[in-house]
Amino acid sequence: MANMSLKKNPMPSQEPAVRARNFEEVACGYTEEIAIDEANRCLNCKNMPCVNGCPVNIHIPAFISKIKEGDFEAAYQIISESSSLPAVCGRVCPQETQCEQKCVRGIKGEPVGIGRLERFVADWHNAHATAPSEKPVSNGHKVAIVGSGPSGLTCAGDLARKGYEVSVFEALHTTGGVLVYGIPEFRLPKAIVAKEVEGLQALGVKMETNVVIGRTLTIDELFEKGFEAVFVGSGAGLPNFMGIPGESLKGVYSANEFLTRSNLMKAFRDDPVTPIMKGGNVAVVGGGNVAMDAARTALRLGADNVYIVYRRSMDELPARREEVEHAEEEGIDFRLLCNPVEILGYNNPENPRDEKNGFVTGMKCIKMELGEPDEKGRRRPVAIPGSEFVLDVDTVIISIGTSPNPLIKDTTEGLEVNSHGGIIVNEDALTSRTGVYAGGDAVTGAATVISAMGAGKNAARAIDEYLSNK
Repeated sequence: MANMSLKKNPMPSQEPAVRARNFEEVACGYTEEIAIDEANRCLNCKNMPCVNGCPVNIHIPAFISKIKEGDFEAAYQIISESSSLPAVCGRVCPQETQCEQKCVRGIKGEPVGIGRLERFVADWHNAHATAPSEKPVSNGHKVAIVGSGPSGLTCAGDLARKGYEVSVFEALHTTGGVLVYGIPEFRLPKAIVAKEVEGLQALGVKMETNVVIGRTLTIDELFEKGFEAVFVGSGAGLPNFMGIPGESLKGVYSANEFLTRSNLMKAFRDDPVTPIMKGGNVAVVGGGNVAMDAARTALRLGADNVYIVYRRSMDELPARREEVEHAEEEGIDFRLLCNPVEILGYNNPENPRDEKNGFVTGMKCIKMELGEPDEKGRRRPVAIPGSEFVLDVDTVIISIGTSPNPLIKDTTEGLEVNSHGGIIVNEDALTSRTGVYAGGDAVTGAATVISAMGAGKNAARAIDEYLSNK
């Protein structure tokens, strides 16, 4: 029976006061009954505008129809035709600006909870499926993938299903790229990522960790080893800083470092291998999803107060609404229309051995107001003279974006990049080097998981066409 409710079924979640002090997943997921009820809100539109809003073109009405019938495994198989990482996408993709934004039900109410349904289907499959994926017959062609993030894993999965012998080279000691080092456990459990990787390995994809392309091996050496094409999905792991005084003080982190220490190196443990802040006041500079992740992680690590310092207003905040709402519910303090001008620290030149020497003691900020729109159409923040104030903090986390690491560019002859360090590609993901393709953050700079997956899918199609005609 059709469900004509104007509101989507709410996502069951941990209570804010409870979840703010643990690293367990915030959202608990739909039950079978809730999923079927939500699926019945879908009108199964003939034009399928939601599919056009999905970067990997999942056949959304088809998989939702299977949920209505209670055939959850069939729904999973439909999603898997387009996506190699459904359990991941159902958790971290910004559906509200993609597939759900195109949903007809959203015209006079809330759109269908497409992302929540995708997550439900993937979780149901992972909990109930017993038969391993069948490894395709090899077509004899070898492809190397640089990086095991969302673009690399997607490209690897699509090619493996076509019979290619695929090897993924990951610089870190575990696979998953930004999915494991950048996104906290409470948003994306690492067991979920490991399960998705296991599915690719069942297809025959080889995962080689602790291999830094550009140091351990070069792109040219990969070709010498018999790989006929290379996809570069190395991400954008080089953090940007503001260039203000005090950024070298102890207690100042890039969001990239802070989250890696917590997510991948487990610095939240009582006996951590690598140290990280515990307690005190924390300021996170920036307003994107990574800033929300860093702020909410700091809270769970025991911070007394956590501030989001952002130079525009809430209307311009780029983070997902859901993440902002979760942060507000957990007690994160948003200091909007503020911009740091200096990070303050204790420094005693007469006693350089002083244990407090060089540690953060505060952050000087200036209040802002919104002026005329900039080239992107957003109103430009303008400093208000004489409005400086000091925020009492012990830790500062800079989260204002990242850039592609120049290592591959510097060690690969003839590989062209743009002024921001992004690898230049054509519409088929081909770089300036024959047989070398690239996609995801290594090309665009920091973007969404699903856009990186779309780039990996596009590259897999182009590589298949290239090697089929070779």
